[in-house]
Amino acid sequence: MAPLDPSREKAILDATLELLSEVGYDRMSVDQVARRAKASKATIYRRWAGKPELVVDVICNRFDLDTPAVEDTGSLRGDLSSLFRGLCEVVERKHTVIMGLSSALVSHQELARTLRAHLPTRDLHDVEALLERAAARGELAGKVAPARLFALLEALVWHRMIFIGPLFDEPFVTESVDEVLLPLVRVWAG
Repeated sequence: MAPLDPSREKAILDATLELLSEVGYDRMSVDQVARRAKASKATIYRRWAGKPELVVDVICNRFDLDTPAVEDTGSLRGDLSSLFRGLCEVVERKHTVIMGLSSALVSHQELARTLRAHLPTRDLHDVEALLERAAARGELAGKVAPARLFALLEALVWHRMIFIGPLFDEPFVTESVDEVLLPLVRVWAG
């Protein structure tokens, strides 16, 4: 990858993210990105091999889908609610891009392979701390893998996003925590 002036790179990545939100991966082109960013296609191709690499750069470096901060509420239920609510808020803010990308990842294997190869490891330190606090308070009998818990949270949110729609209201959070997350976490720790 050739170095690029930081302001030019930001304009190109911003344009890519905007177009992904507006038209989705399939209908977005490098020509459109270049026009919106007021850059030449040659400038884009000097830094990125093509559309998949450009989109992966946006997802990995500009699209904040990291784990949300978790407040210490003093209980496992409260902490899980805080974490789950935070994840819902992140996904809801980004749902137009996420929906456009999810279908593209299924139909464009090159994009999916490129993304898997470059996706940074998720920082689950806050999730691990949440589980350790619950164990220290005696709410969990044993260890639970933070990645396993977060995968379950994501599955619930993605299912809601794809099949029902992005209505991440308080009843959804309460039902998910009380009827799915708490019972499973306790079984896993048992």
